[in-house]
Amino acid sequence: MKKLFWLLPICFILYACPFESTVPLESKPVEPVDSTLYGYWYGIIKDFSDMFGIEALDFTRNTDSTYKVIRYGKAIKGNMILPDTAYFTGFTSYIGSQRFMNLVTDIEIREWNRKKRKEVITKKKVYYMAAFDISNDTIKVRTVGEDFSVQKIYSSSGELKNYISDQLSQNINIYDSVYTLSYRKIPRPEPAKKL
Repeated sequence: MKKLFWLLPICFILYACPFESTVPLESKPVEPVDSTLYGYWYGIIKDFSDMFGIEALDFTRNTDSTYKVIRYGKAIKGNMILPDTAYFTGFTSYIGSQRFMNLVTDIEIREWNRKKRKEVITKKKVYYMAAFDISNDTIKVRTVGEDFSVQKIYSSSGELKNYISDQLSQNINIYDSVYTLSYRKIPRPEPAKKL
């Protein structure tokens, strides 16, 4: 039996799944970091049931062309609270005038090996993509959805970027229909003091 343990936002798991790729939109980061992204961005997720959640994105500089991105989340459904924190490295790329964030992380794949009678854990590097726009103190994020393509594996960044560009030029929606979120920039919270 195979289990995937994502280091992903809980809303992805509870609402819909983002497109996972073995390649990003660019073969390597080329755009310089945008200091207007630095900081703490806060958003509230609400669907049409009793599910809602709180998310925050914390962007800091990693290199001249990459960001460290920490995603803090907590989903609440009824009396159940599901905390979630994920760590990514991100970099931007463009398709036309639309800016995208490429996020990379490692996921764990856990499989039960019947012969060895133990669980085997392997790590796999995956990329996620989201279009984003910044206006004043608000960032709007639209995640590329898992169903945007019947082809699930792309052999190169160029192939993936060309496919997405072609879909966008034909006005085909590539974004997840549920996961579109706006975040507001707020001061970074102070760490909790130990009692």
